[in-house]
Amino acid sequence: MSEEQILAKGKEVIRIEGEAVISLVDKIDQQFIKIVKRISESTGRVVFSGMGKSGLIARKIVATMNSTGTPAIFMHPTDALHGDLGMVRAEDIVILISKSGNTEELNDLVPMFKRLGVVLIGMFGNKDSKIGRHCDYLLDVSVKEEACPHDLAPTASTTAALVMGDALAVALLELRGFTPEDFALLHPAGSLGKRLSLRISEIMITGEDVPVVNVNAGMKDIIVEITTKRLGHTLVVNENGELCGIVTDGDLRRLLERTLEIQNLTANEIMTKNPKTIKQEYLASFALQQMESFKITSLAVKNENNFPIGVVHLHDLVKLGLQRR
Repeated sequence: MSEEQILAKGKEVIRIEGEAVISLVDKIDQQFIKIVKRISESTGRVVFSGMGKSGLIARKIVATMNSTGTPAIFMHPTDALHGDLGMVRAEDIVILISKSGNTEELNDLVPMFKRLGVVLIGMFGNKDSKIGRHCDYLLDVSVKEEACPHDLAPTASTTAALVMGDALAVALLELRGFTPEDFALLHPAGSLGKRLSLRISEIMITGEDVPVVNVNAGMKDIIVEITTKRLGHTLVVNENGELCGIVTDGDLRRLLERTLEIQNLTANEIMTKNPKTIKQEYLASFALQQMESFKITSLAVKNENNFPIGVVHLHDLVKLGLQRR
């Protein structure tokens, strides 16, 4: 097989599967609407089942639905026939995935589902299949051809089923008004979840680790505070403990470029007044936006009385994966 033939085959597979996906547009009809509404109104879960490659697709759709607010589980057909059927409740909705719609293991489960009284949905490549005749609703995921040259290995058909599952999940997401905040609650460890849920109070540096000096502090005390706290700056407070300024290591370098006579200077004389601050109840992602906007590496956190209660640093936000990729 030449390089040109390899390239041509790769493109052909993508073309075949792309056409299979596009063909689904005309198959989204009233049945699709009824299914989405029925699932949305259900008090149970969506139980997916399928054999072989269809089972793998079912598992992925389950993962997508769970992450977008629709409770779903996967049940292997063979295991269901040996006890796992007990996981299905009457209020659940069952979706069976099969290219032929005649999968023996799924067909054997149909009488059990009927006995339980569950809503039965078929996602088949053959609308006139044996199992399809017993389903309450049908989704047509038929394809013209598989990408496999022998028309045997499920390729275009599994892609079509996967896309139809995504269509269901997203339609349900929209119907339920699922928000980015809802997504964050289900993905607390992901970068998006952190951006949408982590608050300043949860990540800020507090207590003895916050660099602070008095307005009358001398240069030695300023340098020691910046060096020991290792944040590249120190906050400056007045006699009442109120935040009034900030001194950064950059300020010190720029000062030395102008003069070497700095030993007698105080914090009050070299600080930047009115430093950028943020409230502890704000989202950590907002702190990152502020730092990027003002081209700074930290923000002071103060309370309603203007007392510094913490610091949030850019390095900590980056470590948490809050930067958009």
